[in-house]
Amino acid sequence: MRNISEDTITQAVLAAMSGCSNDRLRTVMTSLVQHLHSFAREVRLTESEWLYAINFLTEVGHITDDKRQEFILLSDTLGLSMLTTTQNNRKPAECTEATVLGPFFVEGAPEYRNGDDISNGAAGQPCFVTGQIRGLHGEPVPNATLEVWQSDEEGNYDVQYPEPQQAEDAHRGRGRLRTLPDGRFHFRSILAEAYPIPHDGPVGKMLDALGRHPWRPAHLHFWINAAGYEPLITHVFRNGDQYLDSDAVFGVRSTLVADWIEHPPGIAPDGTRMDTPFYTLDYDFVLNPVGHTR
Repeated sequence: MRNISEDTITQAVLAAMSGCSNDRLRTVMTSLVQHLHSFAREVRLTESEWLYAINFLTEVGHITDDKRQEFILLSDTLGLSMLTTTQNNRKPAECTEATVLGPFFVEGAPEYRNGDDISNGAAGQPCFVTGQIRGLHGEPVPNATLEVWQSDEEGNYDVQYPEPQQAEDAHRGRGRLRTLPDGRFHFRSILAEAYPIPHDGPVGKMLDALGRHPWRPAHLHFWINAAGYEPLITHVFRNGDQYLDSDAVFGVRSTLVADWIEHPPGIAPDGTRMDTPFYTLDYDFVLNPVGHTR
């Protein structure tokens, strides 16, 4: 492998991987090397630009921890997350569309019963959420697990705040519940608000340099799992939000936009007397059976 030139280095790298016994790894790395080298040739990448990219990725790594995932933010804002999600979640048009997981999902959210308040003290206007989970052929899906999470009215998720003093305060605006025998669910939370993704780090600097904003339209996250059906990770977006057509992570789909309806003070859907205005959201999800193709 001596005297390798800019014209022969790509094949030399590929030849060096010929002993790889993992077929999928070899396929992925072969394509990666080919595309990276083609990119460098196409833009005539300079040494200073290469070093800048290395330092940028190093900064992304340094700011990433168990509370903040800058690499997911980078993938999201470059459209890679949504591209990967879309090509891996092809399903019949009648099914609810998938969208990005995002960097703020956490394991171990508390269990709630239908009707409970999952906000757990998160700041925001009251909102009552109802819906039903059905299969592709209209059948209700009982005992499905819903993971739900959202930001507060300040645009922050619970994990973006300092560690709480009490364990019961650790999870706010997130929880897990199960559908009823008729596939329905209902819970109380807070109104979804638009918010900027964290932009005080390298991804924020990149967006600024590209003339892009960091805002996401108001939304509520859902991760739904049910026996016999494909998992669904998605959002429900608030209709009328100014960022629906410029989502920083390219996750909006028209079928996922719904109305949050404002109500004056009065009796809420769960029978609670509300002294302040409140909102309601009703949205149904349709799951794709395991093994069903388009």
